Amino acid sequence: MKRALVVRHVIHEGLAGYRAPIEAAGYAIERIAACRTDFRDVDFVSPDLLVVLGGPMGVYETDAHPWIADEIAAIRVRLDRDLPTLGVCLGSQMIAAALGARVYPGPRREIGFTTIELTEAGWNSPLAAVDGIRVLHWHGDTFDLPEGVELLASTAAYRNQAFRRGPNLLALQFHAEMGEDPRFEAWVGDEGHVRGAGIDPENLRRDHALYGPAAVHAGERMIATWLDQLA
Repeated sequence: MKRALVVRHVIHEGLAGYRAPIEAAGYAIERIAACRTDFRDVDFVSPDLLVVLGGPMGVYETDAHPWIADEIAAIRVRLDRDLPTLGVCLGSQMIAAALGARVYPGPRREIGFTTIELTEAGWNSPLAAVDGIRVLHWHGDTFDLPEGVELLASTAAYRNQAFRRGPNLLALQFHAEMGEDPRFEAWVGDEGHVRGAGIDPENLRRDHALYGPAAVHAGERMIATWLDQLA
């Protein structure tokens, strides 16, 4: 059986809706926790798939989280071999950093359910599955687009919402996976963070119930298509 290595940065950000298509594609899932892992000792080359998930920390916060630099270095080794890799939110930012791009605070926090605008490359990618679908955004950082990749999607606030490099690398700033996961309540429960972005937590809960199921189903199709197209 194929093996998928999943890197989690916080307990309430898991595979969620992406787990089903990964398992349906024949992968056995192995999870590691970033804060308890010495990435210098982890083999990032042998897994058939690497998934780097989200988290509240910034790529540049290496003083508070010393493991970040080692994780990025381990990701870089895998990307140098063009091995199948998926990044979500913080994971996409780590991939950008591993490819030599700058990661930095964005213009404002982008929190809530909204659609993304696909580029021409995005239309001809697995992201076509989420066209017109309100997906969850929950980030405050952004990145320069790395050299040699294709921009797939944008929003008004954040130009770089998704990119790919060939069939084997997909980086997603947004969260199409979190529309039905009960751990979403842990996100909304940080009311200071949410209200600081000018968002009413109750509106987020309402939108999660209203738009979440469609987002998850579209996200499942997106990931299933991407896995099917891997080189």
